[in-house]
Amino acid sequence: MRIRPIARDDLDGLQQLARETGVGFTSLPDNREFLAGKIEGSARAFEQRTPIDDRLYFFVLEDEESGELAGCCAIDGQVGREVPFYHYRVGTLAHSSVQLDLHRTIDTLFLSSDHTGNAEVASLYLRPAYRGGDQRGKRNGALLSKARWLFMAQFRDQFPDKVLAEMRGVFDANGKSPFWECLGSHFFPMDFAEADRLTGMGQKSFIGELMPKFPIYTPFLSEQARACIGQVHEHTRPALGMLKKEGLRWEGYIDIFDGGPTVEAYIDDVRAIRLSTLCPVEIASNLESGERPEWLVSTTAMVDFRAAWVGRGPGEDGTLALTKEEARRLDVNAGDFLRVLET
Repeated sequence: MRIRPIARDDLDGLQQLARETGVGFTSLPDNREFLAGKIEGSARAFEQRTPIDDRLYFFVLEDEESGELAGCCAIDGQVGREVPFYHYRVGTLAHSSVQLDLHRTIDTLFLSSDHTGNAEVASLYLRPAYRGGDQRGKRNGALLSKARWLFMAQFRDQFPDKVLAEMRGVFDANGKSPFWECLGSHFFPMDFAEADRLTGMGQKSFIGELMPKFPIYTPFLSEQARACIGQVHEHTRPALGMLKKEGLRWEGYIDIFDGGPTVEAYIDDVRAIRLSTLCPVEIASNLESGERPEWLVSTTAMVDFRAAWVGRGPGEDGTLALTKEEARRLDVNAGDFLRVLET
């Protein structure tokens, strides 16, 4: 298994992923024309042919044995520059009466564009067949999540100071979002799926045009909707856990449709970015891989970026030994450098 940039001939595989992601996965709508544009935009980003504030780097997890795309992930270089990027900011308003000696604090939701200009890690999806503990599903989710940090560490000058990740919110057994049913559905003359589809395709101006500009008092929401604020979909919990281990935290911002949390951090504080190092490569024979891979490596080229697990870390001399198979998977030769992270 390896991570690589999406290629222009990956459209069929990407559309299959889009069809599997399910409701609430905003960034990957099942629209072939849109997906083709996303692939072309990503290819141009890796080729550095688009402005630095308008780059989307899209990666796929490739199963070398079958040639299938097992999953995907992405980095949006800067959000909100071309299309507004909205959240609700969870806040508090205090009210008091001196005459009655009463003091109340009320939770509120404010429409916000506070994250404009931040980077975003997004679109992480792993197909069910590649999840779990069998050989094909061995740490594939961690590979998808962490490879993005090595890319950002290698090309740090391409990114701003802060990074965020939007997490999918809570849905019931019928695929309904209690948060949307209680709030968003009253302002948008469409169902959740349509609003989600339009947002995923970049058509977000209707949000600012139709949503109320004044704070929303959460006591007016249903108990089920309030319980969704800052909570994640059950399938999103592993991804959230990995982001928290890297140092991303919830700072009170939620998705305006499903109430899922947005976690964030300063890029230079992210664990994988702080701790990754560059090591020269040597290719050796008779190397053994550990049962559970602990070392993640990535190449130093942008267009030909590759990331994969390897069975060992650098030696005492700082050199990383690879098997011929690992070197082929990463497309590196002896003397090349890799970015290395112990996980």
